[in-house]
Amino acid sequence: MVTGTQHVAILLATYNGTRHLAEQLDSIVAQTHTDWTIHASDDGSTDATLALLLTYRERLGAERMVLWQGPSAGYSRNFMSMLHREGVTGDYVAFSDQDDIWDAHKLETALLALAAVPPDKPALYGGRSRLIDEAGRPFGLSPLFGRRPSFANALVQSLAGGNTMLLNRRARDLMCRAPASARVVSHDWWAYLVVSGAGGRVVYDREPTLGYRQHADNIIGSNAGLGARLRRMADMVGGRHREWNEANVALLSNMRDALGDDERARFDHFARGRATWLLPRLWHFACAGLYRQTAIGNAGLLLAAALGRL
Repeated sequence: MVTGTQHVAILLATYNGTRHLAEQLDSIVAQTHTDWTIHASDDGSTDATLALLLTYRERLGAERMVLWQGPSAGYSRNFMSMLHREGVTGDYVAFSDQDDIWDAHKLETALLALAAVPPDKPALYGGRSRLIDEAGRPFGLSPLFGRRPSFANALVQSLAGGNTMLLNRRARDLMCRAPASARVVSHDWWAYLVVSGAGGRVVYDREPTLGYRQHADNIIGSNAGLGARLRRMADMVGGRHREWNEANVALLSNMRDALGDDERARFDHFARGRATWLLPRLWHFACAGLYRQTAIGNAGLLLAAALGRL
């Protein structure tokens, strides 16, 4: 068991989640690491989600289950709003979706992975997921990424799902350099960007610690399979990533002081490359050392770079 100052604020974003929410809450209650508080931010549910949350608050107590009203502006804004709330306190924060099932050792495993990181250094744990169907039956795994986590990767790719992540206080502080009202493309990508950009510790766990439910109501589904990888490649070449990168670059520009020296140089090359013509663009991107985690992803990256779609 992990000891010391290890209180985890679990940030649970909910919206019309009655169907699977109880399973997720029960899996949190069953954690081997027991020093936690659930902060549930509901984004305007019209089903019985709030009633279910109130039932669990009565069962767990108001000190272990805190309810918030979300901004009703999408999942990423909901998670970012919780990071900014003064009433959300903890040595670590963990993001939670409303329809997953956590393994009992999920928090303990993540805390052990970050235990040796000094508190003044940003740290992020994330990893693979076990894919489960509507009934909770496993049927596969999310992609295994073999290349090392880094800012050069984070500039063009998110590494792990937010539902797998645990961050220390310093990482949370860095994420909050983006205002609560800012356009953050995805909270998990932003976490990877700021922690790797500040020279922090990023731990990628190859062993899944949760069941990631796949169903028709998923806002963002799994990245597993050749079809999903080809769709991501099409998104990149089609220009969708350029729009996302525009938002990321704007936010990172406002916190260049928090970036390490090497990371600041990479960021500057990336930003300049996006704003110039073909040959200098490719030179700047090469200097930034950009890479994605798969061969298909890197093929799409090269094509998008040549077409000016980054």
